[in-house]
Amino acid sequence: MQILLTNDDGIFAPGISAIYPHLAKLGNVTVVAPADVKSGFGHAITIHEVLECDKVDVNGLFTGYSVKGSPADCVKLALMELIKEPIDIVVSGINDGANVGINVHYSGTVAAAVEAAFYHIPSVALSVAMEEKVDFKAAAKYCMTMLNKLAPFTGGQITNVNIPRLSEGKPKGVKVVAQAMEGFREHYVRRKTQQGHIVYMLAGGLPNDGDGLTDSAALMEGYITVTSLKYDMTDHQRLEELKKIKW
Repeated sequence: MQILLTNDDGIFAPGISAIYPHLAKLGNVTVVAPADVKSGFGHAITIHEVLECDKVDVNGLFTGYSVKGSPADCVKLALMELIKEPIDIVVSGINDGANVGINVHYSGTVAAAVEAAFYHIPSVALSVAMEEKVDFKAAAKYCMTMLNKLAPFTGGQITNVNIPRLSEGKPKGVKVVAQAMEGFREHYVRRKTQQGHIVYMLAGGLPNDGDGLTDSAALMEGYITVTSLKYDMTDHQRLEELKKIKW
C-alpha cells in the first residue's frame, strides 16, 4: 500500500510523528508536509510564488519532504511531482485540535484530505481535541483503530475523524454523525501593543449546538466522531429552482 502522510501543524509536529510508525506497518509511507504551522489556512494554494521543497530528517524517525506552502500545496505537489507510484490513500494529521462544525471549512488538515479527493484518491483527516497536553501516542492508537474499521477505501472518499480529550478518560465510543452547521461561541480579545497599535485575537471556541447528533456536540460528550465529507458545494435543490426562472 502506498500512503501519503501530511498535516497542517508542520512536518516536525508531534501528531505526524505519532501516526507515522503505525502507518508504516501498513505499507510505504511518504511524508510531504508544511515546513511551518499552517493551521487555519483552509484550502489556500500557492499560485504566484515558487514552492521551496527540501528533504528533512524528522528525529531519526523518517525522512520527508518539507514544503514552504499550504497543506493543499503539499498534496498537490506530492501527487503531481514528488511521488511516482499510484497513491492508495492520503492521511492528514494527527492535528492538534479538533476539526468539527464550521471549523472544517477553515481547516488545513481537512483541506489536504479534500485535495486528495480532487484526484479521486481516498483520504482521512485525523484530529484530536485540543488540551494543555495532548497524548498523541494514545490518540494515534485510536486513529489506527478507526482507519482499520474504515478500510477498504475507494474512489475520492473523504472521512473526517476526531478523537475527544483523552485526559478525561477513554472515549465513550464512536458516533457516525453529520457536520454541525452551527457556529462556535467565539469572541475577539482586544488589546493595545506597546507601540500603540490595536490588535485582536480570536478566543473561545465551544460549539453552540448540544444535541449530540452532530460532530461538535458528540465530540464534546467524549465520543470519537466519524463524518463523511464531500467537496461538491452545489445547492442542487436551489439549482433546480433557478432553472425554472425565465432568464
